[in-house]
Amino acid sequence: MMTDSVTGSMTAPIADDLRARAARIRLACFDVDGTLTDGRLYFDSEGRELKAFHVLDGQGLVLLRRCGIAVVLITARQGRAAELRAAELGIAIHSGVKDKLAAVNALCAEMDISLEQVAFVGDDLPDLPAFRAVGLAVAPANAHPWTAQHAHWQTRAAGGEGAAREFCDLLLTAQGHLPAILAGTLP
Repeated sequence: MMTDSVTGSMTAPIADDLRARAARIRLACFDVDGTLTDGRLYFDSEGRELKAFHVLDGQGLVLLRRCGIAVVLITARQGRAAELRAAELGIAIHSGVKDKLAAVNALCAEMDISLEQVAFVGDDLPDLPAFRAVGLAVAPANAHPWTAQHAHWQTRAAGGEGAAREFCDLLLTAQGHLPAILAGTLP
């Protein structure tokens, strides 16, 4: 048994297949709406879009980056809020993407890695082509069922409520980074 970092409860060890998939990941791609947010769209009286991001998710994304795992946000929507959050965390963002799998393939070519070394976290139909191609497809607990059924793993937390952190913790644990994180010895 191990302690779940999101809930603090005791959980079963990571399944061997999931651990093997997670250990290979060099690029973690995240959809934004419904994955890093709760999926709701807010607009102020001036028409500006507002989004809420979970601080635990942000810490997880930063930890991945510090451990040498590339992190990229890939979103179909154009929006300043997601761009500001990505900049704050020091991670790349591709906004207005119509074909997320094409974006993932371009990143693989740029990084000289295979699709087996990519994880994609998403929640709805635009994420399915990437889900079907990557080495580790992950859906938040509240993902649409048509998408969730294609995930290799589904988080217990919902999008915007710690799902990304739960996934980040899985990768960090599977890749052996947890002792350095807990000891405070990451670069």
